[in-house]
Amino acid sequence: MALLARELLAQDSVQGTLDKIVESAVQLVEGCDAAGILAVRKGRAVTLAACGDMVQESDRLQGELCEGPCFDIARRPDGERVFRIADMTQPQPDWERYAAEARKLGIGSMTGVLLYTDDEDFGALNLYARRPGAFGKDIETAGWLLASHAAVALASARTIDQLEHAMETRHAIGEAIGILRERHRLSEDDAFNVLRRISQHHNVKLRDVAHKVRAEGAGPT
Repeated sequence: MALLARELLAQDSVQGTLDKIVESAVQLVEGCDAAGILAVRKGRAVTLAACGDMVQESDRLQGELCEGPCFDIARRPDGERVFRIADMTQPQPDWERYAAEARKLGIGSMTGVLLYTDDEDFGALNLYARRPGAFGKDIETAGWLLASHAAVALASARTIDQLEHAMETRHAIGEAIGILRERHRLSEDDAFNVLRRISQHHNVKLRDVAHKVRAEGAGPT
């Protein structure tokens, strides 16, 4: 788990972190044939990462049916933080329609853990197995350990991604201001105001205006 934490933190993007999480789940958890991270955004199921063919189809079904264990745990973070379906071939009163379709996908058993930190929920890490009974009580512990490392790494990745994006934006604006000052003999404040007026007038983000000025090598006339 210590090595996994290092690998997760070494990823250079949020998506890279997500992909590594599900890949590691399949590699580390005995009996796991597929894994995915599902988030629910405005009532819509979104597959953030998937390792294994059945994951995206399972997420799609849960979104369409508005039911399913992964969908519920991601949608209701204030409720249960873990689920385990030992045998998908047995009746599932809470998710009758989903369970019927899941069996057609070849899903025999499932377990999932909410990915969360103290102040934010990211979605649910869900593990799938083709055979019933693949996930026992002990697997929940492994799931919790993996999800805990994953959530922290994901939170860090999101923060790093946001910081890098902010730095890139600031750099682009700085270059655009320099171009405007040189080409149009403007002060730094006047050059920035030109960018801001264009952004407001055309309802375009300031960074996009800056990228356009930088790409063209000259400011608008």
